[in-house]
Amino acid sequence: MFKNFNDLVKEASRKKTTICVAAAEDQAVLEAVKMATDFGMVESLLVGDSTKIKKIAEDIGLVDYDIIHCDSPEDSVAAAVKAVRDNKAHVLMKGLVNTSIYLRGILNREQGLRTGRLLSLVAVYELPGYHKLIYATDSGVNVAPNLEQKKEILINTLTAMNAMGFENPKVAALTANENVDPKVSATVDAAGLVTMVEKGEIPPCVIEGPIAFDVAFSKEAAGHKGIDSKIAGDLDVLLFPNIETGNALGKSWLHFNNAKWAGIVLGATHPIILGSRSDTPEIKLNSIALGCLSANKA
Repeated sequence: MFKNFNDLVKEASRKKTTICVAAAEDQAVLEAVKMATDFGMVESLLVGDSTKIKKIAEDIGLVDYDIIHCDSPEDSVAAAVKAVRDNKAHVLMKGLVNTSIYLRGILNREQGLRTGRLLSLVAVYELPGYHKLIYATDSGVNVAPNLEQKKEILINTLTAMNAMGFENPKVAALTANENVDPKVSATVDAAGLVTMVEKGEIPPCVIEGPIAFDVAFSKEAAGHKGIDSKIAGDLDVLLFPNIETGNALGKSWLHFNNAKWAGIVLGATHPIILGSRSDTPEIKLNSIALGCLSANKA
């Protein structure tokens, strides 16, 4: 269990992992790479315009890196993906490149990082007032996942958490209430996921669903509703019914609760850091740490 991102970064710094940055001529990205390098967390392979990369690296004091020169964002993504596919690096990170170009290179059927598994985003939040990090999925890739897709999303997350040292994470299959209603597909899916875990079709975890937000986060709410919950107030994973729920909840935490966050994409051959240009170097550092810890079993 990691109480906060300081714990996560500390654990990720126990072993060096090689990251590869596509289109690395971006100051915020390279500041995060420098922070990770200074922690002893990473060795870095920077792909892109070598002149611009070297200038930024010199300005911020980043000295320990390898570089592959490319003339365009498309070429940078292709070269970075190839380096990761060839195991010259263990985590792929997005630099100054459009997301569509980045994903196109990752999903290339012949030269990309496909595994046949569903790609999904796991976002990790540090919330004031909660005693440990929360792993939330999927709020950024899959719009309206069906039961099979939710199964794959959960497997992606649990596999990565297993690589981080988690055993039997506590999972809430989030819905509006605790009743299975054939007219509300999210409740049917949540019950289906519980059955899949019981049958061993999903890695070991303590899962409850359907379960509403108040019960998931409050033993008192569970008791008031007469629910004997093993996860209430102590969950590790929130499995969202759809992208809108995850997106709105995550952004509300960031906006109103001063939460910190990180995120990686799972389901490819290696962890993928997607990120946004608006992300701070701290967010990018936290995402690097998350990618490094999950790299062995992404």
